[in-house]
Amino acid sequence: MLQDFKKFAMRGNVLDLAIGVIIGGAFGKITTSLVNDIITPLLGLVIGRVDLTSLKLVLREATDTTPGLAVTYGVFLQNILDFLIISFSIFMFIRLINRLKGKEEEAPPAPPKPPKPSNEEVLLAEIRDLLKTQSVDHSA
Repeated sequence: MLQDFKKFAMRGNVLDLAIGVIIGGAFGKITTSLVNDIITPLLGLVIGRVDLTSLKLVLREATDTTPGLAVTYGVFLQNILDFLIISFSIFMFIRLINRLKGKEEEAPPAPPKPPKPSNEEVLLAEIRDLLKTQSVDHSA
């Protein structure tokens, strides 16, 4: 069982996945900071109010003995907005990477090698060469 686990863990796909998860986590922190620290305040300045988390529908007011009950739909809307901004950021990042890869791959491909001649072609070429040498000998 230990050998099977070692084979599984050392496969290229698993290592690639682990690297992707680590880089994705770091990129997630960057995009979250981009949304929370840069984009949301700028949108708040332009639109007037982007922090939707305070929006709620109060179903029951809080009293001394019972806690309040509310549907906090603003948190849900803020999470949707965050998702859209983060997914757009990731889309733009992937698009940039694909363009950079595309420039690397635009190098002209090597010309295809001519196909290996068949036995018949080799024999015909030998016959042609023999005929050429015989015609040169007769002309002398």
